[in-house]
Parts: sequence; C-alpha cells; structure tokens
Amino acid sequence: MACGSAGVVTFLIPKGTYLVGPVKFSGPCKNVSSLTVKMKGYLKASTDLSKYGSGAGWIEFRWVEGLTLTGGGTFDGRGAEAWPFNNCLDDHNCNLLPTNLKFVAMNNTVVRRITSLNSKFFHLALVQCKGFRGSNLKISAPANSPNTDGIHIDRSSNIHLSRSHIQTGDDCISIGQGNSQVTITGIDCGPGHGISVGSLGRYQNEGDVSGLVVKNCSLTGTTNGIRIKTWPNSPGSSSATNMTFKNFAMNNVSNPIIIDQSYCPFRSCSFKAPSLVKLSDIYFKNIKGTSSSKVAVALECSKGFPCQNVNLENVHLLLSSGQNHPSSTCKYVRAKYIGTQIPPPCA
Repeated sequence: MACGSAGVVTFLIPKGTYLVGPVKFSGPCKNVSSLTVKMKGYLKASTDLSKYGSGAGWIEFRWVEGLTLTGGGTFDGRGAEAWPFNNCLDDHNCNLLPTNLKFVAMNNTVVRRITSLNSKFFHLALVQCKGFRGSNLKISAPANSPNTDGIHIDRSSNIHLSRSHIQTGDDCISIGQGNSQVTITGIDCGPGHGISVGSLGRYQNEGDVSGLVVKNCSLTGTTNGIRIKTWPNSPGSSSATNMTFKNFAMNNVSNPIIIDQSYCPFRSCSFKAPSLVKLSDIYFKNIKGTSSSKVAVALECSKGFPCQNVNLENVHLLLSSGQNHPSSTCKYVRAKYIGTQIPPPCA
C-alpha cells in the first residue's frame, strides 16, 4: 500500500508489541519520491524456522529508492531459540538462519535510531546497496551467539556508518567482497569479534575491496580488534586495497591488529595452497590501548601474494595484565613504521 502511493510517503508502526513472521518490502515504488518507515513498535520475530528461506531476511527491503527507516523501535529476532540449529562450523554448506534486517539492491537508504536485538543470524546485511547511511544504531546479542554479525556489507558502495553501539557474538562490522568507498566512524564495539575485512577469497569471482576508512572507534573485550581475514586455497584471485584504520581505543582486546591470510573457522581445512587475495596500501594510525593477547600485532600475509605497502604509525598497545610489553609477528610482509611502536616491529 505504501509503495503504491505517490509523493512523500510515511508508513507508521505505532508503539506496541507485535509478533511478526518474515516480511518483504519490495519496490520499485514508481510514484514515491521518498518513503519513511517510522518504526516505534517492538517487533518480535516468529521462531518457526520453517517459515524462512535459507539466508533470507526476517524483515527485508528490496529495490526501494530513498528509504528512511527510523523511529526508535526494536527488532527482536528471538535468536536464542534458533542458535542451537546453527551447524555452520561443521557443515560448509549449512542452511543459513534469517538475518534480522536485510537490504538488497537499495539506493540512497537512511537507517537511524533503531535497535536490533538477538538476531538469529546477522543483525543487518547490506547486499548490492548504493548510498547507505546508518547512524545511532543499537545492536545487541550475547557474546556466545553464533554468526550474529552486527552489520555485514557485501557488494555495496558509498556506505557511511556512524555513532552506533554494537554488542554481539561475531564481528561487530564485517566488510565482505566487492565493496568500495565505505566509511565507518564512531563505533563502540564489544563484546564481539571486532571490526573485520573479510573473510575474502572463499568463492570464485569475488569482487575487489577498495576505499575503506574506519576511524574513531572504541573496542572493549573483543576477541579481535582490526582484522583482515582471507581464506587459503582461494579458487580465484582478488584484491583488497586502500584501507585506513585510525584513532582506535582498544580496551583488553585480543589480537588488536591482525592480518590473517590463513583464515578458516571450520573444524577442518585445507592449507595446501596459499590465499590469492592481494592485500596492499593498508594504514594503521594512532592505535592505542591494551591487549589481552601476548601477540598484539600479527601481520601474517600470503606466501602467494605477500602484502604490499602496509604502514603502522603511532601504535601503543600494552598488555592488559600489566606484564612486559606484547610482541609482534610477521609473515610475507615488510611493513613500514612511523612514530611510536609498542610492541616493537618484527625483527
């Protein structure tokens, strides 16, 4: 009905609690110049998994131009009843549980002042989106909830995320393949697995990643800090280049700076061939705080394509335990160092 209207359209979900199964809002909305969804209610997802398709969204927006989603409401995925059915660690071809909010092929989208709670899988997923602005988001799930990435970005461009709090069981933000011009600022992350580029290099014909800026972020108690992860045995080559990470506060973070080109989350993996993802022009600037792991800086690149032009400027990471300084490890990379370097650079 909203899509069939004309001009400037507002769709209101009033205050109240509503039990909702999977919903798809599909465009194009030919006569609508802008569509605002004011979500003031508390939506509770159905826990009947037979109602959802594999990898689908619980609430899904597709092919809509100029959507604004706001209002201060909550999307409660009720994931605790679904997480026991997540078998993706054991089965490479597992059925994916539903994402709380999925945006597919959207242009000029604004999402602000909403809460995503206990998603069954990813909280927010952006797929083939252009021009997306997300701010003042609150994302929350327990530290042990599987695959509950806060925001996942895939094959998208001109993305801006800012001023948001993310507590979850996987990456607070994950930047997948085929993304360009992504700016992330003012994210408060933890618990979670940190802010990640990747994983990359798992599938054939993946797109390149370029033009990423992540700045002014705070990470607390996460299992990684800034992480770039690519798979061994890549079926094809791709690249990730021109990435800047600056002004980070790390508080009791394991692996505060990590490049891992032998990434594999499964219980068994083949490492016969190196990763074919080329990493280059990477900048870590003003990264400060405490590390819960002895190795605070790990730059472990691919034997097939050693990292090029990796730069560290003013890194000051102490051990949270208060013991001696942490250490660095490096493989297949010659990094460049400027200013303070704690831990000391690799020999």
